[in-house]
Amino acid sequence: MKNVYISENSCQKRSCGLCCTKIKKFGVTLGNTVILKDINLHIHCGELTAIIGPNGAGKSTLIKALLGDIPHTGSLEYVQAQKGSFQVPVMGYVPQNLNLDSTSPTSVLDLFLSCRSNFPAWLIRRKKEVEKVKERLAVVKAQHLIDRRLGALSGGELQRVLLALALDPVPDLLLLDEPVSGIDQNGMELFYETVSALRKDYDLTIILVSHDLDMVQRYADRVVLLNHTVLEVGPPDVVLQSQSFYDTFSLTWHKQEK
Repeated sequence: MKNVYISENSCQKRSCGLCCTKIKKFGVTLGNTVILKDINLHIHCGELTAIIGPNGAGKSTLIKALLGDIPHTGSLEYVQAQKGSFQVPVMGYVPQNLNLDSTSPTSVLDLFLSCRSNFPAWLIRRKKEVEKVKERLAVVKAQHLIDRRLGALSGGELQRVLLALALDPVPDLLLLDEPVSGIDQNGMELFYETVSALRKDYDLTIILVSHDLDMVQRYADRVVLLNHTVLEVGPPDVVLQSQSFYDTFSLTWHKQEK
């Protein structure tokens, strides 16, 4: 996915010009199995759109398709009114987890420097670059973690570090794939509060995959109910009280009760 750098002189808030992301006729087929079919979504700047659905519904597959990591049909279009043309959006991504060697000496600073330079992180550590890393971490209230080993971070701390990394540079579209999976309640609350503040400060367009319906109801502007195709789209209260939502999850609830 091609990145487009947003300069410090550009308008930080995208309210300086209307913009939107259009997902048109997205589909994913693996072998003979149809994972996603006819996905059409229109997402406005500054909105947090939550993707919900049962296990196996294709939620993470949609995120990977948007990133261009797996083959798909359809198109992703991003347009800013002030430029008046379709562009390739800058994307930030926070995965469910990161496979780490807990014994590795790699620090948070090492991770950032290795992503910002072609040189080994231990070879060149310019003061200016270190200060930039501190600034990025401060945005997610994690500047105190800069010298910590990645393997020594808690689940919530690691996800905030990955969030800071996803914001470098500030993206047009931030994709969060179940970012609080396995994190305790306090860590979950802090992560969502941080994301909510970032959405307002940077006017970010966010697509969030989540199973936590309470958090979805509190923080999402819109909800997409997905089960291989889009079943329902709308405000949280509307989607979570819809017949489609009940029909989709009633079988899952019934199995859990047994």
